Amino acid sequence: MGRTNPTYRDTLRAIEDRWIPYRRTLRRRDQPRFDQLFVYARDHADAAGMLNHEDRFAPLLVSVAIEQERRIDELEARVAELEGPTSSDGADG
Repeated sequence: MGRTNPTYRDTLRAIEDRWIPYRRTLRRRDQPRFDQLFVYARDHADAAGMLNHEDRFAPLLVSVAIEQERRIDELEARVAELEGPTSSDGADG
């Protein structure tokens, strides 16, 4: 029987396992943040698997960047909503 290539999800799990010692030494308050990065990566695992990139870590980093960009957009929209309409036409009054 032939060998099969690991899926991206398998690779992602292996990457996360290799980072366990790092996670363990993080301050407790940062451990959930670290875990969230891998949640972001798993959320984009289908797209990352389709890419079949030679550097298996690169899609993880892009997945995290996409999710952080999404969160920034949501927070900016929320700030704009809370600030309400602003006078940006230059008129003082």
